[in-house]
Amino acid sequence: MTLLSTLAPVRVGLEALTIGDVVAVARHDAPVSLTPASLAAMRDSRAVVDALAADPAPHYGVSTGFGALATTFIDRERRAQLQLSLVRSHAAGSGPEVEREVVRALMLLRLSTLLTGRTGARPVVAETYAAILNAGITPVVHEYGSLGCSGDLAPLSHVALAAIGEGPVRDPDGARCTSRDALAAAGIAPLVLEEKEGLALINGTDGMLGQLALALTDLETLVGTADITAAMSVEALLGSDSPFAPDLQALRPHPGIGAAAENMRRVLAGSGIVASHRTADCTRVQDAYSLRCAPQVAGAVRATMAHAREVAGHELAAAVDNPVVTLDGRVESNGSFHGAPVAYVLDFLAIAVADLASMSERRIDRMLDPSRSHGLPPFLAHEVGVDSGLMIAQYTAAGIVSELKRLAAPASVDSIPSSAMQEDHVSMGWHAARKLRTAIDGLARVLGIEAMTAARAQSLRAPLAPSPATEAAASSLGDHAAPGPDRFLAPDIDAAAAAVRTGEVRAAVESVVGPLA
Repeated sequence: MTLLSTLAPVRVGLEALTIGDVVAVARHDAPVSLTPASLAAMRDSRAVVDALAADPAPHYGVSTGFGALATTFIDRERRAQLQLSLVRSHAAGSGPEVEREVVRALMLLRLSTLLTGRTGARPVVAETYAAILNAGITPVVHEYGSLGCSGDLAPLSHVALAAIGEGPVRDPDGARCTSRDALAAAGIAPLVLEEKEGLALINGTDGMLGQLALALTDLETLVGTADITAAMSVEALLGSDSPFAPDLQALRPHPGIGAAAENMRRVLAGSGIVASHRTADCTRVQDAYSLRCAPQVAGAVRATMAHAREVAGHELAAAVDNPVVTLDGRVESNGSFHGAPVAYVLDFLAIAVADLASMSERRIDRMLDPSRSHGLPPFLAHEVGVDSGLMIAQYTAAGIVSELKRLAAPASVDSIPSSAMQEDHVSMGWHAARKLRTAIDGLARVLGIEAMTAARAQSLRAPLAPSPATEAAASSLGDHAAPGPDRFLAPDIDAAAAAVRTGEVRAAVESVVGPLA
């Protein structure tokens, strides 16, 4: 077994995983270890399944077919074939490969459910999944195939297919190969599934939940960075910091709004640009909404994230399977696999992301328009008329925002019946998760363009000095935000977006003012 990371192992067992655990394994290759108590719980529930397997009466998932075929009794000598057929037939995904971190997240979360002891699978099933994760083998999972009910069937089936030694995977170096070859190279024996185990491996909301955990982690960085870029734009546009005063924010006591306003005050502290027009000679009464109301929007995003974290916490503590083995030894069908709780918050976050990016884009446009920028050259061009400056950078931001508005249309309001109307209402949670990932990437790009634009505008306010924090933010972009004659702009945009996405801009500011809220 090859451990890919020097991070401490994430213990997976009867206790709920955290979002940090999911990110550590999925994104940073932390190894996993299994608790003895969870393996004992799996042995206990397996004994219940073995007893039912010997019963001549039909029991769903143990001695029957699945979905619309749930009334079909399967003889015992055919049940291994039943589980194998289930996995093969449900591994029906199509389209591009899903990102490695998403596949690792859904594998970890399915492992977590197995280790609750409520699925009836044998300990060897969990041990095999842990070994695959620790060996850095990544099953090939496709973009399309999940309706979010019964959970993420196709994505999870592609993972299960790899565990039995079939289908394609990526090895630890990222090369595509057969699962059988990758397992052999890692010294992992392919699984031979017994009663109930195929169903236990594919019947969950792990794909959408894993993507929610990753999205919330990314947004923790981005929402604070949005406060920074908004503060930079306030400076660049000769705006006021007075609307962010604590007593004003206390009149509308939303925690997220207060946190955003406090961030902006701290980032703007010591700004020579802001101080330069804080005089009786300043005739401007109010700044535009995209400046003055920045904390209200960023605060609402934080509130949405808080709700999503609460839902994620409940889901991380869940044992999602159908049927489940109860603590008193019953095997019961249920509806826990329905993805609605996760799908709703994924859609809600996409709305919040689109609005945060939309406000950022409005500030970009304002800095480039000489009728609204309070003395800045048109499009921040070096030589007006010869140079276009950042004109088309705003087009790029506007195009991204338009796409984000489309992605904000909820997937979870849709449903399409499947399995001969047995599964007559589905959540579309996987689709909600996929579009949220795209939206978060777009937000990082728009905030990068805003940071780059504001940094260039700040430099054009010289000799007025920006705040130490916004100066650090601009410095983190290096020459990519430097004014001058027109140059190939796409690399500058990509570099600025990367500095936002990786947290480099935020870290530069926090090195001056301390941790932001």
